Amino acid sequence: MAERVLLVCPAFHGYGESLADGLRQLGHEVTVHPYDRYDGLRAKVRNKVRYELPERLDRAEGAECRARDLSRSAVEALRAARADVVLVIRGDILTHDFWEAARATGARVVLWLYDEVRRMQHRDETLRSVDTLITYSPDDAASLTAQGIETHCIANAFDAGVEITPEPVDSIVFIGARYPNREQALLALNRAGVPVLGVGRDWSHHLWDRLRTWGLHRPAVPSLRDVPRSRAYGLMAGAAGSLNIHTDQDGFTMRTFEACGAGGLQLIDRPDVSEFYEPGTEIVVFSSPEEMVEQARRAVADRAWSRRIGQAARRRTLAEHTFAHRARELEGVWG
Repeated sequence: MAERVLLVCPAFHGYGESLADGLRQLGHEVTVHPYDRYDGLRAKVRNKVRYELPERLDRAEGAECRARDLSRSAVEALRAARADVVLVIRGDILTHDFWEAARATGARVVLWLYDEVRRMQHRDETLRSVDTLITYSPDDAASLTAQGIETHCIANAFDAGVEITPEPVDSIVFIGARYPNREQALLALNRAGVPVLGVGRDWSHHLWDRLRTWGLHRPAVPSLRDVPRSRAYGLMAGAAGSLNIHTDQDGFTMRTFEACGAGGLQLIDRPDVSEFYEPGTEIVVFSSPEEMVEQARRAVADRAWSRRIGQAARRRTLAEHTFAHRARELEGVWG
């Protein structure tokens, strides 16, 4: 049955709109409220000065002020939407006032945690109060359910609606945040003579990117600044391969499905990806730095092999792992 859905989500890379499009394909009327979007230079500067600078100085008022302001705006969106379903993605910055207002609307309140719960700030009360709780983490789903909080597990996805223009790159590409293990991986490939490219503000050597990420250090590897998601897909489609390095996650990153969906060869550090893709045929798994270097060298040298695996990965993704597929799963659990 078609319903009015209010999607309250981070602005991060427009993934909220991707999910909204999946829900619209099922006939739902969806309004998207990106709760932390800062449009225009004035809003971005205000974010840095009013919120981020106090947080960097270890002053609590920055985070408290951000939470109050974003929650107030989200409550206004609640009142305007008159939704049947309020679907919140992540949402751990939103205050108790928002969750009370959401319940008061009479809508079914659905929370999709997106990240592991240990890295979020949700109170136990919030997790227990929503009508439907969802996570991408199988470990969290099992743990929360054992605590009496019924939790459903739904994986991340690929946005099949993004137009992809492959951008030929004779390198192994990494697109995303620069965590220490990811930096070490790109440096190891670089030292081994494998061409690499780090993409995003954390890799960029541009002065503005150093300033806005509050850090001057950058590894000595080639880099690009932030790119829109459509170009990111094009880079993954045209590169010799895409590297996917996890940290202490048990769920799979969005990049897992995006690199495959774009039709590129993905090198991943998780053998349990076999739940979604067939290793050796649709994706390449490595279990050590040495194996990573070996597989990356092959990807650069044997582009026919890379393309063959990438094409198989894209077929599987379009058949099983798009936002339209996840929207159907979501519809099945929200009751």
